[in-house]
Amino acid sequence: MTDFIYSPPVAAHGATRILVKPNLGYPKGPPVTVGMPVLSKVLQGLRQVSPQAEILVVEGVCSKVSLADIASKNGLFNILDEGMAVLDADTLPCIAYPNRLTKPVRYAEMWAPKLLQEVDCRISVSAFKVTSLKEQPLVSATLKNLYGLFPRAKYKARSNHSRGQLHRPSVPDVLQDIYFSIGHLFDGGVADCSQKFISKDWRPDVGTGFAVGQVVWGDDLLAIDRQACQLAQEPVANYIEPIERLRNAN
Repeated sequence: MTDFIYSPPVAAHGATRILVKPNLGYPKGPPVTVGMPVLSKVLQGLRQVSPQAEILVVEGVCSKVSLADIASKNGLFNILDEGMAVLDADTLPCIAYPNRLTKPVRYAEMWAPKLLQEVDCRISVSAFKVTSLKEQPLVSATLKNLYGLFPRAKYKARSNHSRGQLHRPSVPDVLQDIYFSIGHLFDGGVADCSQKFISKDWRPDVGTGFAVGQVVWGDDLLAIDRQACQLAQEPVANYIEPIERLRNAN
């Protein structure tokens, strides 16, 4: 999908610093990761409304392969201009972000890059993926994409390469803590539904791609993820309604 025109959120217009969080955690191309044609359009759209902005592309990987190698393999460096830089989230200074929920699921605070509060605009740019965890479908779109911002050193479990702690008690539950600690900070998102990725099990990098031919974007991550599910003809992600209810109640 290279023919869509990205309309950045108001926060991006005239911004000094913009953080873009792409889904590039694995050394594979789309639909395991976000496609460069879509990410390129997002960066072009941001540059158009913020000609002087420093645009920081920030990701934390989920594999043994470094972010620099993944970025190079996928062609990320080819779509950046001189005012754009790639940063590994695992190397950034982190601070504790308070959870706005009165009754957190697991975390009263969550550690993530301090950079999140030092930029004028934050955009999540995701692939659209469905895996299976404990016999339940798990949708990964703009909200789940934020997992890559959390330091593996703090949230690892059995594997040093992933953030296993963030899967307990379940991903949909922990996504509530994530939304109300850092998710609410995001000014917009983009879900690359050029293809949908379907896995037969829990592995988010082993599966099959199916053409959808859509890109969804807006300023509300939950609304984007809901629309992406509908366009991909998948059941609406089970984390969306609980977070929406909590958001309306707070």
